[in-house]
Amino acid sequence: MAFMVAGRTDTARRAGCRARILRRPRACLCTMTSRTTLLSALLVAGLALTACSSDEKPGAKPSPDADERGGATLVARSPLTGLDVPGGLPKNPPFVVKIENSSSGEPQYGVHHADLVVEEMVEGGITRLAAIYHAKVPSKIGHVRSLRGTDAGIAAPVEGQVVASGGAQKAYAVLDRADVKVWSEDNGAPGFTRDPAKRAPYDRLMDLRQVAAKAGEAEVTRDYLPWTAKGTKPVAAAKTASRASVRFSSSHTTEWARKGGTWTRQNGHAASGQEFRATSLLVLSADVKDAGYRDPGGNPVPETVFKGQGRATLLRADGGVVEGTWSKRTLGSTISLKTADGKGFTVDPGRTWIELVPKETGSVTTR
Repeated sequence: MAFMVAGRTDTARRAGCRARILRRPRACLCTMTSRTTLLSALLVAGLALTACSSDEKPGAKPSPDADERGGATLVARSPLTGLDVPGGLPKNPPFVVKIENSSSGEPQYGVHHADLVVEEMVEGGITRLAAIYHAKVPSKIGHVRSLRGTDAGIAAPVEGQVVASGGAQKAYAVLDRADVKVWSEDNGAPGFTRDPAKRAPYDRLMDLRQVAAKAGEAEVTRDYLPWTAKGTKPVAAAKTASRASVRFSSSHTTEWARKGGTWTRQNGHAASGQEFRATSLLVLSADVKDAGYRDPGGNPVPETVFKGQGRATLLRADGGVVEGTWSKRTLGSTISLKTADGKGFTVDPGRTWIELVPKETGSVTTR
C-alpha cells in the first residue's frame, strides 16, 4: 500500500521529517548561550517530533492528510484493486470466501461485491472460487464451501483471512503453517446460515458482517498485484481479443466475453444481476500436487501451489492481450509479471479475476 504526495511516498516524507528533527536539536545545542535559549529550542523540537510522529500511531487507520510544503492530499490505494480510496482503507482484514462454482450450488450470491476473485481447481477437475472482500463486507454470500491448501497462497499476500464451511485436517495444517487465519462453520465461526432452497453441502450462506465484527482491525502492507501507476503507459499488447476460453481440465472450461470495457463469464453461476465484471482477466499456470487425502467420494484432492513461476496471459479492458510469465517467491509475495523478453508489465487498476490453471492441463485460447 502506498500514499503518494507530490511525487514522494509517505514513507519518504516521514523519513525526511525525522531527519529534520534530528538535525534541529544538534544545531541548537551547538549555539546555546543561556538556559532560556536551551528551553526554547527543546520546546520547538518537541513540538516538531509530535507533529511528525502523529502519522505513525500504532493501529491507526490510513487516511487523507496534507503535505507540509505543498498542501497536497495523501490518498490511500487499495492493495486489491489498485484504485484510490479517498476515504482511507477499510479497518477490517480482507476475507477470502470459498464459493461453490457448479450448478449444484447456484445461484452464487455476492460475487459481484468482491474486490478480486481467484478460480482454482479442486477434485474431479472442477473449480471453486476464492472471492476476496475488503472494501465491502456483504450480508449474503454463497454458497460457501470448504477450504483447500491452495488457499494459503491466495490469502497470504494481503494477510487475508479464509472463510469456509470446513475442510480436511491436512488443508487446515497448510493454512496454519502459512499463518493464515480461518473462520469455518466447523469451528463455530459466526455468520453461517442455511438456504432452505438447497441441499447440503451446497446450502451454506454467509453474513460476512458478523465475521468482520469479530475479526477486529488489520492493516494490509502489500499489493496483491503490480498495479499500473497513474500516467504510466502500459506494455504494448501483442494482439487483441473479445472472447477467451480458459481450460482447467477435461471437466471444466470457463468461457469469457468482453463487452463495455469489462470481462464477464458466459457460463457462470451468479444470481441475476450479480455477475463479477472484471477490468482485467489474468490467467496464470501453476504447479499442482496431490494434497495427500481424498474427498468423500474417493477422489484424490489436488493442491495448486501458488508460488514459483509459470506462464501468464493478461487480457485487458481494451482487449489487449499480453503474454509472458509470472513469479512469486513465497506464498505471501506480490505477484511479479514479465514479458517474454524479460520486461516487467503491470495490471490496470480495477477489479481482477485470476484463473489459476494447472500447468499440465490448463490453457487459454483467445479470439
